[in-house]
Amino acid sequence: MPEFLYKAREADGKTVEGIVEAFSVSDASTVLSDRQLNVITLVPRQKRKIYEVPLESFFSGIKKRDIVVFSRQLAVLVSANVSIVQSLRTVAKQTSNEKLRAMVGDAANDVEAGGRLSAALAKNAKAFSSFYTNMIRSGETSGQIEQVLNYLADQMEKDYDLISKVKGSMYYPAFIIVAMLGIGFAMMAFVVPQLTASLIEAGGTLPWPTQLLIAVSNFFKNFWWAMIIAVVAAVVAGVWYLGTPEGKRRYDYITLRLPIFGGIFQRLAVVRMVRSMKTLLDGGVDAVSALEVTADVVGNEVYRDIILQTVKEVRDGRPLSTVFLKHPRSVPPMVSQMFEVGEETGRLSEILERLADFYGREIENLIGGLVTLIEPVIILILGAGVLLMVAAIVLPMFALDNQY
Repeated sequence: MPEFLYKAREADGKTVEGIVEAFSVSDASTVLSDRQLNVITLVPRQKRKIYEVPLESFFSGIKKRDIVVFSRQLAVLVSANVSIVQSLRTVAKQTSNEKLRAMVGDAANDVEAGGRLSAALAKNAKAFSSFYTNMIRSGETSGQIEQVLNYLADQMEKDYDLISKVKGSMYYPAFIIVAMLGIGFAMMAFVVPQLTASLIEAGGTLPWPTQLLIAVSNFFKNFWWAMIIAVVAAVVAGVWYLGTPEGKRRYDYITLRLPIFGGIFQRLAVVRMVRSMKTLLDGGVDAVSALEVTADVVGNEVYRDIILQTVKEVRDGRPLSTVFLKHPRSVPPMVSQMFEVGEETGRLSEILERLADFYGREIENLIGGLVTLIEPVIILILGAGVLLMVAAIVLPMFALDNQY
């Protein structure tokens, strides 16, 4: 979302400066007015050419689960006819996360002073996304804040559960792979040299598996420090590159093309896209604004570019499915066709819900199959590695026995 630098005057005459996120200058001015600020200057913020990953983003201390719990608690209290201010103060007392507690407390103070809840939460954009604050704003505008909070909590829980399942399925193979690499490094650097020392001293021609094992072992033993430096440098360079817009875009493109895993990442992006759009449209947000917000929260640069292209087409009066149909490798044809049907029948929200449910179930099925497949594959890899190592050590021993 675009950012704007502002200088404004508070009610007591104090001048303040800062940054506000909004889709346009007029929207930014409205947000600042909701904060009881009189705008003096308001200009677009120039984006930096070199993207920097702010260190605080890694240590913000507020997890998505914290926001999900906050949303559900606030929805329950508001549904019980507790005022927004009292609900926020009650949730703040029950929140174990100190940073989130401070944010919610500040929001309660702003609302009590006459501000809007959406504007109060928008001050903490790292915790509350544009999707979140836009949904709250739509509820305030339509007078259905209670329904919006409940709906928002439901959708966030679904999104959180889905992502948790995907991450959970990756923990086991990641642990096994790291353990395999660690054990392999230790074997090559410390164990294998002792096993092959006697073979080298005995002389004679060693079979090629043994020669290869000794060469690799010597490299690990003599240059282990260089390998550690190389790995650390590669990780640092990779993190930096992924922090750039081009790196993030290339990474997202590659993940969508991966065998097996690519299907999971593609469906995950589709679910987040259609679920976010449905939530925003049901909340009364217009199609263009819903697309712009969805582009920021979809979490994939390839889909973000496609959605932003769709925004331009919709503004020109073309259907939503126009751009989707041009990217069949990224957007499944079924999604494009269902969008087209939804627009023609006027049942787009219902179609989006069906798409989210369908691809959500597909993700669960793919994850289940992946977990089942990973175990035998890992066993085969381990068996092959052990077989090669044993063969490389045992074969020359048989050769020595034949000589004597």
